[in-house]
Amino acid sequence: MSTKREKREPKKIDVELTEEMAEGVYANLVMITHSSTEFVVDFVRLMPGLPKAKVKSRVVVTPGHAKRLLKALADNIRRYENSFGEIKEDDSSPHLPMNLGGSVGEA
Repeated sequence: MSTKREKREPKKIDVELTEEMAEGVYANLVMITHSSTEFVVDFVRLMPGLPKAKVKSRVVVTPGHAKRLLKALADNIRRYENSFGEIKEDDSSPHLPMNLGGSVGEA
């Protein structure tokens, strides 16, 4: 008989990664918009000299998942910097007017 206090084994999730997806896509700009129910994260490739930037990937998550992503990124950045040194921030990043109709953050 099991009790609620017993440690439950974490469920394992079988995650499939296709060859095409494993290659990834390059993005050098991230645009984030949100509503009361979701966060939309657009990964953009901005190329010098071209008048248009293209969204290369869009990920839509719940606010709870967005917060867990924030924590996971912060943890991974901390571990990266412990191994390789501080990541220097580049102040030359574009500050374009990119509001697409919602609350916007930029990374």
